[in-house]
Amino acid sequence: MIKFLPSLNALFNALSFMFLLLGFVNIKRRNVKAHKKFMLSAFFSSSLFLAGYLTYHYTAGITRFQGIGFWRVVYLTILTSHTLIAVFVLPMAILTLAFALLKKFDKHPKIARYTLPLWLYVSLTGVIIYFMLYHIFK
Repeated sequence: MIKFLPSLNALFNALSFMFLLLGFVNIKRRNVKAHKKFMLSAFFSSSLFLAGYLTYHYTAGITRFQGIGFWRVVYLTILTSHTLIAVFVLPMAILTLAFALLKKFDKHPKIARYTLPLWLYVSLTGVIIYFMLYHIFK
Protein backbone atom coordinates (compact mmCIF):
# COMPACT_ATOMS: atom_id res chain seq x y z
CA MET A 1 0.00 0.00 0.00
CA ILE A 2 2.80 2.42 0.84
CA LYS A 3 4.07 2.40 -2.78
CA PHE A 4 0.72 3.78 -3.98
CA LEU A 5 0.72 6.72 -1.57
CA PRO A 6 2.67 9.15 -3.80
CA SER A 7 0.13 8.60 -6.62
CA LEU A 8 -2.77 8.90 -4.21
CA ASN A 9 -1.25 12.04 -2.71
CA ALA A 10 -0.88 13.58 -6.18
CA LEU A 11 -4.54 12.80 -6.82
CA PHE A 12 -5.52 14.53 -3.56
CA ASN A 13 -3.45 17.57 -4.58
CA ALA A 14 -5.06 17.64 -8.03
CA LEU A 15 -8.52 17.33 -6.47
CA SER A 16 -7.72 20.16 -4.05
CA PHE A 17 -6.67 22.36 -6.97
CA MET A 18 -9.87 21.55 -8.86
CA PHE A 19 -12.11 22.09 -5.81
CA LEU A 20 -10.41 25.41 -5.06
CA LEU A 21 -11.00 26.65 -8.60
CA LEU A 22 -14.63 25.50 -8.54
CA GLY A 23 -15.12 27.15 -5.15
CA PHE A 24 -13.69 30.40 -6.49
CA VAL A 25 -15.90 30.30 -9.60
CA ASN A 26 -18.96 29.67 -7.47
CA ILE A 27 -18.33 32.50 -5.04
CA LYS A 28 -17.83 34.86 -7.99
CA ARG A 29 -21.26 33.70 -9.21
CA ARG A 30 -22.58 34.32 -5.69
CA ASN A 31 -23.46 30.64 -5.28
CA VAL A 32 -22.48 30.47 -1.60
CA LYS A 33 -23.86 26.96 -1.05
CA ALA A 34 -21.74 25.44 -3.85
CA HIS A 35 -18.73 27.55 -2.82
CA LYS A 36 -18.94 26.14 0.70
CA LYS A 37 -19.16 22.54 -0.57
CA PHE A 38 -16.18 22.95 -2.89
CA MET A 39 -14.03 24.70 -0.30
CA LEU A 40 -14.80 22.06 2.35
CA SER A 41 -13.96 19.42 -0.25
CA ALA A 42 -10.64 21.18 -0.96
CA PHE A 43 -9.84 21.29 2.74
CA PHE A 44 -10.75 17.61 3.17
CA SER A 45 -8.72 16.59 0.12
CA SER A 46 -5.71 18.59 1.32
CA SER A 47 -6.05 16.99 4.76
CA LEU A 48 -6.00 13.53 3.18
CA PHE A 49 -2.93 14.58 1.19
CA LEU A 50 -1.14 15.72 4.35
CA ALA A 51 -1.96 12.49 6.19
CA GLY A 52 -0.77 10.41 3.22
CA TYR A 53 2.36 12.52 2.77
CA LEU A 54 3.37 12.22 6.42
CA THR A 55 2.62 8.48 6.44
CA TYR A 56 4.64 7.89 3.29
CA HIS A 57 7.69 9.84 4.38
CA TYR A 58 7.60 8.39 7.89
CA THR A 59 7.59 4.89 6.39
CA ALA A 60 9.57 5.25 3.15
CA GLY A 61 11.93 8.10 4.02
CA ILE A 62 13.26 10.57 1.47
CA THR A 63 12.84 10.17 -2.28
CA ARG A 64 15.86 11.55 -4.14
CA PHE A 65 15.38 13.50 -7.37
CA GLN A 66 17.19 11.74 -10.22
CA GLY A 67 17.45 14.66 -12.65
CA ILE A 68 20.69 16.57 -13.17
CA GLY A 69 21.86 19.97 -14.32
CA PHE A 70 19.21 22.47 -15.36
CA TRP A 71 16.34 20.16 -14.37
CA ARG A 72 17.74 19.70 -10.89
CA VAL A 73 17.76 23.48 -10.42
CA VAL A 74 14.18 23.69 -11.73
CA TYR A 75 13.05 20.89 -9.42
CA LEU A 76 14.77 22.34 -6.35
CA THR A 77 13.33 25.80 -7.07
CA ILE A 78 9.81 24.40 -7.34
CA LEU A 79 10.29 22.19 -4.27
CA THR A 80 11.69 25.00 -2.15
CA SER A 81 8.93 27.47 -3.03
CA HIS A 82 6.29 24.75 -2.63
CA THR A 83 7.57 23.77 0.83
CA LEU A 84 7.99 27.31 2.16
CA ILE A 85 4.55 28.42 0.95
CA ALA A 86 2.92 25.20 2.22
CA VAL A 87 4.14 26.02 5.73
CA PHE A 88 2.13 29.25 5.60
CA VAL A 89 -0.87 27.89 3.68
CA LEU A 90 -1.85 25.35 6.32
CA PRO A 91 -2.54 27.85 9.12
CA MET A 92 -3.97 30.34 6.60
CA ALA A 93 -6.41 27.71 5.27
CA ILE A 94 -7.47 26.77 8.81
CA LEU A 95 -8.00 30.43 9.71
CA THR A 96 -9.88 31.14 6.47
CA LEU A 97 -12.13 28.13 7.06
CA ALA A 98 -12.67 29.05 10.70
CA PHE A 99 -13.76 32.60 9.78
CA ALA A 100 -16.25 31.17 7.29
CA LEU A 101 -17.65 28.55 9.67
CA LEU A 102 -17.92 31.13 12.45
CA LYS A 103 -19.72 33.43 9.97
CA LYS A 104 -17.13 36.16 10.35
CA PHE A 105 -17.72 37.35 6.83
CA ASP A 106 -15.98 40.65 7.48
CA LYS A 107 -12.69 38.73 7.97
CA HIS A 108 -13.13 35.67 5.77
CA PRO A 109 -12.73 37.31 2.32
CA LYS A 110 -9.83 39.47 3.53
CA ILE A 111 -7.67 36.44 4.29
CA ALA A 112 -9.18 34.24 1.56
CA ARG A 113 -7.86 36.58 -1.16
CA TYR A 114 -4.34 35.65 -0.03
CA THR A 115 -4.98 32.05 0.96
CA LEU A 116 -6.54 31.01 -2.36
CA PRO A 117 -3.66 31.79 -4.76
CA LEU A 118 -1.08 30.37 -2.35
CA TRP A 119 -3.12 27.21 -1.79
CA LEU A 120 -3.64 26.82 -5.55
CA TYR A 121 0.11 27.18 -6.06
CA VAL A 122 0.92 24.57 -3.42
CA SER A 123 -1.63 22.11 -4.82
CA LEU A 124 -0.43 22.53 -8.41
CA THR A 125 3.27 22.39 -7.60
CA GLY A 126 2.64 19.29 -5.50
CA VAL A 127 1.39 17.53 -8.63
CA ILE A 128 4.33 18.85 -10.67
CA ILE A 129 6.79 17.61 -8.03
CA TYR A 130 5.13 14.18 -8.08
CA PHE A 131 5.50 13.88 -11.87
CA MET A 132 9.09 15.08 -11.78
CA LEU A 133 10.01 12.63 -9.00
CA TYR A 134 8.10 9.52 -9.98
CA HIS A 135 7.58 9.70 -13.75
CA ILE A 136 9.71 12.14 -15.71
CA PHE A 137 13.09 11.67 -14.04
CA LYS A 138 12.78 8.18 -12.57
